[in-house]
Amino acid sequence: MKIDEIEQKIRREAAELVHDEPLSVLMLTEQVLDRRNFADMLSVTLACQLAGEIMDRSELEKMFDVLYLKYPELLLCAAKDLHATVLRDPACTSYLEPLLFFKGFQGLQAYRAAHALWLEGRTFPAKMLQSIISRKFGMDFHPAAKIGHGLLIDHATNIVIGETAVVGNNVSFLHGVTLGGTGNEVGDRHPKIGNGVMLGAHAQLLGNIHIGDGAKIGAGAVVVSDVPAHTTYAGVPAVQVGKPHDEMPSFNMQQDFTQDCK
Repeated sequence: MKIDEIEQKIRREAAELVHDEPLSVLMLTEQVLDRRNFADMLSVTLACQLAGEIMDRSELEKMFDVLYLKYPELLLCAAKDLHATVLRDPACTSYLEPLLFFKGFQGLQAYRAAHALWLEGRTFPAKMLQSIISRKFGMDFHPAAKIGHGLLIDHATNIVIGETAVVGNNVSFLHGVTLGGTGNEVGDRHPKIGNGVMLGAHAQLLGNIHIGDGAKIGAGAVVVSDVPAHTTYAGVPAVQVGKPHDEMPSFNMQQDFTQDCK
């Protein structure tokens, strides 16, 4: 879905709510209806969420504005993430909700800004933003990690993504997932996640391992070795228990991995 199409949907949803729900007027007017475009909506929303004792709202809003103007691909990724959230999260009933309320979506977009700063060599403000994101949203993404588009970050609490992790496109994360090191490695030490992967709640993926496209990792699994594409892994330590029924298990979000058993 194109950015302007998402912006139009958000405006229509906000206009309807303002008409029907008086308590929504102030927030929706400030963060949506009075904003020029999707970039402006995103900037003010993230600034409102992250402002505090370290950076005030005006500083943050200006920072996001500059980054979105400089790197329009950040907005394209945000639009794809928003669309993915609406399609895959059964608790989501509109495009407006993730933008304003879902910390998984908001934290992911804030990470994208931190990553852009990191790539500019501005590592200190990137880590400062990472620290704020971690405290505000309970999710800790290192700004050096490389993360694709079209992600669903469901609930987001306690998700950790390490410095050298790589995440492909159209991946779905449940809460408590860790893409971490084993504790004794240096250099390239974090997992590499393919496209269309679904990572179940509290799955722990440790070390410089590769998770193939379309793989499915069961809730609570501890994965310490490579996972072939289009396979289902579960257990402690995780082993193959079957294969997903779909090429992209991240899309259908089927949590019962026993259905994949041989």
